Amino acid sequence: MAPGCGDIDHKIGKKLGLVNLAPLDDESKFIDKYGWLEGKTATDPETTESIIADLKDRGFLVHVEDYPHVYPHCWRSGDELVFRLVEEWYINMDWRGKIKKVVDDINWIPEWGQDREHEWLDNMGDWMISKKRFWGLALPIWTFEDDSFYVVGSKEELKELAVEGWDEFEGNSPHRPWIDKVKIKHPESGLIGQRIVDVGNPWLDAGIVPFSTMGYTTDKDYWKEWFPGDFVTECFPGQFRNWFYSLLAMSAELEETAPFKTLLGHALVKDETGRDMHKSWGNAIWFDDAAEKMGVDVMRWMYASQNIEHNLLFGYGHADEVRKKLIQLWNSYSFYATYASVDGFSPEGRKLNDNDLTNLDKWILSKMHKLIKDATENYNAFRVDKFMRSFERFLDDLSNWYIRRNRRRFWKAEDDADKLTAYQTLYEVLFTTIRLLAPCLPFVSEEIYQNLVRSSIGDAPESIHLCDFPIADEASIDETLINQVDALRKVVEQSRSARNKANLKIRQPLAKLCFAVEDDDVAAFIEANSKVILDELNVKTLARVMDISELIQYEVKPNLPFLGEHYGKQMKEIRTAIAEMDVNNIIQTLNSGNGIKFELTRESIELNKDAFLINTKSAEGFTSEMDGGITVGLTTKLTEELLREGMVRDLIRHVQIMRKNANFAVEDRIKINGLIDGPLGDALEDYKEFFCNETLTIEMTGKSNKGEYESTFEIQDQSLTLSIERTHTKKG
Repeated sequence: MAPGCGDIDHKIGKKLGLVNLAPLDDESKFIDKYGWLEGKTATDPETTESIIADLKDRGFLVHVEDYPHVYPHCWRSGDELVFRLVEEWYINMDWRGKIKKVVDDINWIPEWGQDREHEWLDNMGDWMISKKRFWGLALPIWTFEDDSFYVVGSKEELKELAVEGWDEFEGNSPHRPWIDKVKIKHPESGLIGQRIVDVGNPWLDAGIVPFSTMGYTTDKDYWKEWFPGDFVTECFPGQFRNWFYSLLAMSAELEETAPFKTLLGHALVKDETGRDMHKSWGNAIWFDDAAEKMGVDVMRWMYASQNIEHNLLFGYGHADEVRKKLIQLWNSYSFYATYASVDGFSPEGRKLNDNDLTNLDKWILSKMHKLIKDATENYNAFRVDKFMRSFERFLDDLSNWYIRRNRRRFWKAEDDADKLTAYQTLYEVLFTTIRLLAPCLPFVSEEIYQNLVRSSIGDAPESIHLCDFPIADEASIDETLINQVDALRKVVEQSRSARNKANLKIRQPLAKLCFAVEDDDVAAFIEANSKVILDELNVKTLARVMDISELIQYEVKPNLPFLGEHYGKQMKEIRTAIAEMDVNNIIQTLNSGNGIKFELTRESIELNKDAFLINTKSAEGFTSEMDGGITVGLTTKLTEELLREGMVRDLIRHVQIMRKNANFAVEDRIKINGLIDGPLGDALEDYKEFFCNETLTIEMTGKSNKGEYESTFEIQDQSLTLSIERTHTKKG
């Protein structure tokens, strides 16, 4: 409290419990005013039995019945606790208007926090500031025998008023027991007073920290450099009436200004089932255990990506899902590191040339600069969770599209210009990404940085945390290209979904893919990049259709519960009318936002979407999907030639698995031993060159020689036993 606080005594006062109904002392024993109960412990079962017996003897007992319940217990000692009526100290909050004036000067995240704080201020009572504890902020309130009290405003004032105990107090912190030694003389009445035994509510102490720790009373100029604070964060539940409130109250009273500029309030951390974590329940997870088992950057990812308004369900299952994303990031870096090591590529002294970039390079660089913008905006707005969600989408673009679609570029000759451009592009993207992530994932980003940058750039800073934060280049963001490539990728993703729906594995070639999209420019881009789609989906031809009904057919039925509620007596007539209408006309009308008009016998009605149940199904001969303005359909008829190619692709998959299990390097060329005959052998003859290129096979012996790794598997009911071995020759 400020010096000379005696003048605000009117704001502080004590409220009394009904003393004649407060029978227990500090040890939960009955006081002397309760006769034969004096000294008995309230929680002792014998005390309860004695009270019942006394009531019975005096004729006051009507009925005895057990009410099972649990008393609160001390979390340290486990001792049973009881509720007592006691005297407490309060601050009269009739000046709450001062606080309400500064609430709106704060940037509340999320925004509804501002309304919540106003709601508390509108409905709160007086502020109870005392606690019946030993350790804590010693309330500077001295009481006197005439029932008056005095608030001491500073250490200097206390020394001036002290008449006893100052020598024992001086040199110690203003806590019990030393502060209790000091007695003072009231400056007006002259009476000698003793400090109250109560300590302050912890939030009272927390609220004064911006003033007590930065020289508010000793160096005001220094204090002004740091006040108000830029940022405060805590969980929302409870803090509106605790820490946030106390900070606001102190600042409003002392300076009539907000104590901080931005407040971020987040929800709670629960266990994976949504329960509170408690040691006694066995569901608490200790930090050291979590850090050791799930990893500290996995924990950071979980917290950083969590929507602040929702409770975080913390646990090892959730951590496993996050770890998969972390592995995806690491694998993206590892892909670059592996191939760059094989080719001896170094990014030092190299720069990207726009003329050398492919559309896919420009696309990922555009996405990267958009990510930089997102990171900058969201970091500045204290919404790291929004940035992390943007990053997760970007990581999917990088890993599951850019790197995967560019693999063959890294298989080219070491000095191939396109290969070098691919390396440099991927390097720039990875280096930028880890700098954006460094505040959230400091250890993983540092590890990647040391291997990716420090090992290849001579004058690179010692740590990623010493690097400059990336700056977005608006000129490098091509929104048109982003939309076009995203649409192309959507065609691929929907087509994969259509394959899964028809149980057609990606290894099985299909004859044709048809797509429908309204934007002619997007359609032209998709057609111009048809090779990408055909390669991704293992399809022979691509064609655009102008009428979605060629790929998707609609089934429209009346929504009987809705119609029954609103048009019960007319429902039969409505069902007949719907059955007679053209389905496509219904869909077109509803999609345009209009209702369907019906002329019934007695009246005209108009039905909106709620009156219909609309289902879609693939057109005859197709497996189809539609989403976001794009519709795709794959033909399902399989010719003999398509089946034969599918068998070879299945064989390729098994050989690739063998290479992986044998721990062969990506550049190792192999020899395959074992007889491949029958229908699969015939098919292999037709696609041998394709098979050898995909598996890096130099020779197929047809003999049952024992190689470095052997495996037995089946392809369309044909059992094969093959072995593979490295040839120690490298493709020139």
